[in-house]
Amino acid sequence: MQNKALHFKNGTFRIMQIADIQEPYYVSSNTLRLINAALDEAKPDLVVLTGDQLKGYSPTLMGQNRRERVEDVISRILKPMASRGIPVTATFGNHDDQCGISNSEQMEIYKKCPAFVCNDPADFGDDGTFYLTVDDRFIIYLFDTHAKDGHGGYGMLRKDQIEWYRKVRDEFEEKNGGVLPSMAFQHIPTPEFFDVLKQTSPLDTKGIRAYGTHKYKWYTLDPHNSGLRDFLGETPASSYVNSGEVDAFLEKKDVKALFVGHDHKCSYVSKYKDIYLGFTQSCGFSAYGPDLNRGVRCIDISPEGSFETRTLTYYELCGTTVDDKLAYTLRRFAPASVAGVKTAFMETGALLGTAGAIAGLVAISKKFKR
Repeated sequence: MQNKALHFKNGTFRIMQIADIQEPYYVSSNTLRLINAALDEAKPDLVVLTGDQLKGYSPTLMGQNRRERVEDVISRILKPMASRGIPVTATFGNHDDQCGISNSEQMEIYKKCPAFVCNDPADFGDDGTFYLTVDDRFIIYLFDTHAKDGHGGYGMLRKDQIEWYRKVRDEFEEKNGGVLPSMAFQHIPTPEFFDVLKQTSPLDTKGIRAYGTHKYKWYTLDPHNSGLRDFLGETPASSYVNSGEVDAFLEKKDVKALFVGHDHKCSYVSKYKDIYLGFTQSCGFSAYGPDLNRGVRCIDISPEGSFETRTLTYYELCGTTVDDKLAYTLRRFAPASVAGVKTAFMETGALLGTAGAIAGLVAISKKFKR
């Protein structure tokens, strides 16, 4: 049962989505400065953390005292909301449990925060999958997309999660005489996030190269389906197979939008059939990101399900001053994906191999000419 009531105020409910904080034990002061400034500016009714709050693979979160360190990081991340009395909730990403502390254990840490709001998890025991209601008129779904899909891609919803969603949706429909408008939040994007992009040429200077099932293709934002402040700095790192999640949302058109994180350099909201698909850029400064365009997303929702959204960036809230300038500068050149690094190495190797073969043929040719 939901442990805190959420309410519309003057016909509006404001959600702030914070994606990919991704901090090690030494939480960046830049990250906390951004979160604090965004909260003071937007004054949201609920903050939703959509996974990768932790840089779980950081050595600073490992060792015998890992639980204490993880608890300390989570506490520092939640403090800006707790100190202001702003409700906050969270699901998980692919990096959170890499520290060796399970998502279930981490959820117990989150629950210690007085500002944390949650509901009973889905009946299959997935702590990052649950729903919240606003005045029993609007549903907010949170889904744990896990880490991998078993086919080489990133995670996706399982069938039992999708069936759980249908069950919740239908129960509210029966109770209220119609489906309740809703919105979904999770970490990893679905394959449909490619469908709202525009495929372009490798010669297009604005084109971004894709990998995985879309390798050897380049994409840009579709100008007819994007806003002025949207940007695409990398292509969606989605699952390689489609779980049918978005199709389930479209069955009764109750889910008005799906918002994700995961790809730090993406920020756009585009319509796909009868649902909006939204990317929110990363917030944290301890991993790669879109420079001073790191930010958060605000979403103003009406009880009927219509919404307006905008992002708030570090640049507009905090200016150009950053702490630890060397680390910030180095992360500006960090690769966006492991796939990109692997491909670069393979292509470099292929080019060197080809160059070597040509040089060998030229040498043999010269020898025979002699």
